[in-house]
Amino acid sequence: MVNIEDIKKLREETGASPNEIKKALEQAQGDLEKAKEILKTWGKNIAGKKTSRQASQGIIETYIHPNSKAGVLLDIRCETDFVAKSPDFKKLAHEICLQIVAMKPLYVKDSEIPAEIVDGETKIYEEQLKDSGKPEDILKQILEGKINKYKESISLLNQPWVKDDSKTINNLIEEAISKIGENIEVKRFSRFEI
Repeated sequence: MVNIEDIKKLREETGASPNEIKKALEQAQGDLEKAKEILKTWGKNIAGKKTSRQASQGIIETYIHPNSKAGVLLDIRCETDFVAKSPDFKKLAHEICLQIVAMKPLYVKDSEIPAEIVDGETKIYEEQLKDSGKPEDILKQILEGKINKYKESISLLNQPWVKDDSKTINNLIEEAISKIGENIEVKRFSRFEI
């Protein structure tokens, strides 16, 4: 039997519909944590389906750090003007601006990183590892790990969220997609700093 208080609690925490919450609780046999995980999985599935839809509306969000030494212009898109004006969408845009100011990404996603930048970093890491005396297969794994870490650090969507490092910015956007019900896409940003 599903408890109405559990539904209310999960509704506040996840933003999922009461019907979805009820199904998740039934599947999890009343276990709130399991139901939350089920909802998260369903949310990712929903987000995956929505990403193929065109995001032609949106907003330009701005943020100026209180010291007036750093700021961001963010172009974030959704499918409808109605969602673009919603508080949830604006909150997401603001959180992403805070991330950009704090973590200084250079690109939206890792596929935008030019090959010559990756090649340059690869050469630096190879030089650092050259005299380590480790076997070739171990060196390849270390090099691959370092390159992935570098890409993560300069790619906004792959960065850990500054407020909860168990989530990436991409996870944050996926959660918003499942809650709002529309495709959301970060198109571009500009970061300024004195």
